[in-house]
Amino acid sequence: MSSSPQNRISIAPVTLPLLDEYYRGFQTDPVLFMDESRFFEYEYSSEKVSAYYKKLASGPDRRDFMIMLGARPIGEIALKHIDRKKRECELSIHLQNDSVKNRGFGSEAERLALEFAFNELGMKAVNAGCVLKNGRSMHVLEKLGFRKTGQDETFAYYRLEGGGN
Repeated sequence: MSSSPQNRISIAPVTLPLLDEYYRGFQTDPVLFMDESRFFEYEYSSEKVSAYYKKLASGPDRRDFMIMLGARPIGEIALKHIDRKKRECELSIHLQNDSVKNRGFGSEAERLALEFAFNELGMKAVNAGCVLKNGRSMHVLEKLGFRKTGQDETFAYYRLEGGGN
C-alpha cells in the first residue's frame, strides 16, 4: 500500500499471520479506560486472534489494515461504519505497545488511512472518537485537521471533511 520513507511506515491489508504477530506483542493501554476498574491485562490467545480475524474478514462496512514498521506489524487501523451513500466512515487505531507510541508512527498511519478513505473509497468525511483521557490521540486528530464536534462523559468526537470529489 502507501508508505513514508522517513519512518518506514506503511499500511497493509490484514492477514492472519500479521494479526497474530501483532497480538503476540500487544499490551492493553490503561489510558483507553475511563473507568479504571474495567482495565485488564491482555493475554495472547491464538484462538481469539483467529476468531477476531474471521470477524474482520466478514465485515462489509469496514476496511482493516495493519500498521507496518518495515516488515513488522506495530498496530492496526480501520475505516469502519463505511456509509457509501453518505460517503463517510469512522477512523479507528490501536498501537501494539508503548515501544511504538510517541514516535509519529500512529500519525503517519492515520495520514495514510485518510488518503485511502478520500482517494480510494471516495469518502467526503471521516469521523473519529477517542477516550477523553487520551490526550495523545486528540492531539494527533487535531494535527491531521480534524475538528472537534462534541463530547460526552467518556468520548471526544471529531470530524474531517474533504477529498472524495
